[in-house]
Amino acid sequence: MSAETLDLRGVKCPLSWARAKVRLDELRRGDRLILLLDEARALRDIPRAAEAAGHAPGQARFAAGVWSLEIEA
Repeated sequence: MSAETLDLRGVKCPLSWARAKVRLDELRRGDRLILLLDEARALRDIPRAAEAAGHAPGQARFAAGVWSLEIEA
């Protein structure tokens, strides 16, 4: 299983979810995508949308002014 990072800082929701979904759909099942986010709406909405699309969102973490959210494809 591999992991990659997608920097979505400065990208407003729902465009941030659209970009994340495109990348998640390209990954193999079990791979992980780590999203870097700086918008509260994205942090609230992306985990819900990811779960609805069949992905497994993990716990969000905050460090140095940036949220990181890991999602399993």
